[in-house]
Amino acid sequence: MDRAVDVLVQNKKVVLLIGGTAVAALGLYAGYKYLWRPEKAVRVGVVSQLLIHPLKSGKAVPVAEAECQKMGLKFGELQDRHWLVVTEDGHMVTARQEPRLVLVSLNCERGQASLNGPNMEELRFPIEQPNNPIIGCRVFSADIQGRDCGDKVSQWLTCYLGSEKTVRLVHFEPHMTPRNSPEPLFPKSEQVAYPDVAPVMLLSEASVKDLSSKLDNGVTVERFRPSIVISDCKPFDEDTWEQIQIGNVRLQRVMSCGRCILTTVDPNTGVISRKEPLETLKSYRLCDPSEKHIYKKAPLFGQLHTVKKTGTLKVGDEVYKISR
Repeated sequence: MDRAVDVLVQNKKVVLLIGGTAVAALGLYAGYKYLWRPEKAVRVGVVSQLLIHPLKSGKAVPVAEAECQKMGLKFGELQDRHWLVVTEDGHMVTARQEPRLVLVSLNCERGQASLNGPNMEELRFPIEQPNNPIIGCRVFSADIQGRDCGDKVSQWLTCYLGSEKTVRLVHFEPHMTPRNSPEPLFPKSEQVAYPDVAPVMLLSEASVKDLSSKLDNGVTVERFRPSIVISDCKPFDEDTWEQIQIGNVRLQRVMSCGRCILTTVDPNTGVISRKEPLETLKSYRLCDPSEKHIYKKAPLFGQLHTVKKTGTLKVGDEVYKISR
């Protein structure tokens, strides 16, 4: 009797082993078939603008082409959101606190950076200042470093903002340690310098036009500070592009861009209304209830991407949605 039971147990183990092996093999086969299934590329739009924001909360610099690197767009010595205004104790200062920052332009040429703003004389200073101290900074809740850009730059910004407290400018350098994206949906390996969340934010002209049609005073793409602007598509088509190819660059959508009070700063005047277009966006662009733990009450406008394959982007490049 005992022997019969042993035989049954052994046979059951063999059956389970064979079954488990079969399931694993089927899983591997399905994965193999998916990986080797040819990609489908469907044209969905055209790049109409490439915008680099060297200074966080500062004016955009339009470029005809840019390198799309892991940490965002780069053109010559201009790198997206690699300069940051901070308080003396290193906390970031953005247009949320100082709306007139949106009128400040930072440019770079031949090793020199320049600052310009309304009613201010241009200030030029070296990009590399190795003798200046490295400051510990806070961007939201994360620590990051920045090279102090000097007292003259500090005085210029403090005067421009009319601030009672001194502010300083810092520059993120290649040898410094980047931040991990604060959003849990982003892979731990993805890192940024001073952007809020992602290295690339993409938005379509049609989505902005759709929003403008609902406002008393229309808005432009500059208000939303995208990296890549797409034309020749329908409003909010970009919400459905999980993976896209532009030239030799491959981008992966991670999440929508939840919008805040910064969208109520007029990029032409530096005046904050604290109402529009945010209130209108909230009327029709809130997330699905199942995603409320991610976006909370923020309306969604634009898409945040990681860079799967680096390369060069050009205005006029066609955009392809990739699927298998």
